[in-house]
Amino acid sequence: MELKKNPNADLEKRRGLYLEIGLVVILVASLVAFNVKSYDKEVRDVVQRDVVEEVEEQVLQTAEDTPPPPPPPEVPEVTTVIEVVSDDKEIENEVTFNAEVDDKTANIEITPVKIEEEVDEDEVTIFTVVENDPEFPGGMEALYKYLAQNIKYPALARDNGITGRVYVTFVVERDGSIANPKVLKDIGGGCGQEAIRVVKSMPKWTPGKQRGKAVRVQFNLPVNFNLK
Repeated sequence: MELKKNPNADLEKRRGLYLEIGLVVILVASLVAFNVKSYDKEVRDVVQRDVVEEVEEQVLQTAEDTPPPPPPPEVPEVTTVIEVVSDDKEIENEVTFNAEVDDKTANIEITPVKIEEEVDEDEVTIFTVVENDPEFPGGMEALYKYLAQNIKYPALARDNGITGRVYVTFVVERDGSIANPKVLKDIGGGCGQEAIRVVKSMPKWTPGKQRGKAVRVQFNLPVNFNLK
């Protein structure tokens, strides 16, 4: 008995159709493959960084436990009992002291203490400017007259023709006397020595006064030496 094929099951008839469908699928797949971009996956490691804040260690100073000072020792209270004893009653353990003075006993001398008196500063201080200047007896005219009558021109100065003015300084004391004469400016030839001699021989002056009180005053005196 011969088998017969179903004409619907014959694949040779549809071979061309399947071939076209396959080409179309391959073409579409190729287009899709070229149009799709491939991206490289970048793997990033995310590391969480923990910020650790450095905390400065603070050293707390603790007060040392100092033991309290020991209490002061108790001082026993001393009570003084005064017992009134009559003159007739005998006192036990009575101590008597007899002081006998003989030649061997040291003599105690009592030296009086000298009390230094306070020194007034005005009596010691030498003033250069005062309220009332010291004055030669009779005034300045009498002073110049005195100098002219008492000065002896030194021979050395006369022979060498030395003339000029010698300045002498001295202190007029509180009693008017002259002290510490010195030459401030000399012209030589013995003129300075002659001026000092005459100043030392001057009579007492009227002392200078400060606040109504006599004081020591420094005085400068010019002495002229002129040849006639």
